[in-house]
Amino acid sequence: MNERLDLASRCAQALFERDPASQGMGMRLLAAGPGSARVGMSVRKDMLQGHGTCHGGYLFALADSAFAFACNSHNEATVALGCSIDYVAPAHLDDTLTATCSEQSRSGRTGNYAVRIENQQGQLIALFHGKSYKVRGTVLPEEPQA
Repeated sequence: MNERLDLASRCAQALFERDPASQGMGMRLLAAGPGSARVGMSVRKDMLQGHGTCHGGYLFALADSAFAFACNSHNEATVALGCSIDYVAPAHLDDTLTATCSEQSRSGRTGNYAVRIENQQGQLIALFHGKSYKVRGTVLPEEPQA
């Protein structure tokens, strides 16, 4: 496994392990790489809104989690500066959703990320854009210099 891929995977796993919100919604970290992440979630009954489809807040949270794992994959502590989402199609009870995030740009302290949420048939459910901001610190403890 190459060094960058290994670092990204370790960062995402560490962040996921200390993320009770994502875990509580039943999210699963499926994959992570440098500037990328895939997160899965099944739509439960308690996630439905009054029209019988998945509440948009859960879709936003799924995309936001994939975004968080992707933008922290370089072991630089990073937070959201701004996010937006477009809901394209409804998600239904028992749908298995996958949010796939990819880094679009990263320079200085900011980055731009795109997330696609699809259901188990590959149907597009939502598009999310996240802008990141690098803060002080790292995701993983820094290793001492030899």
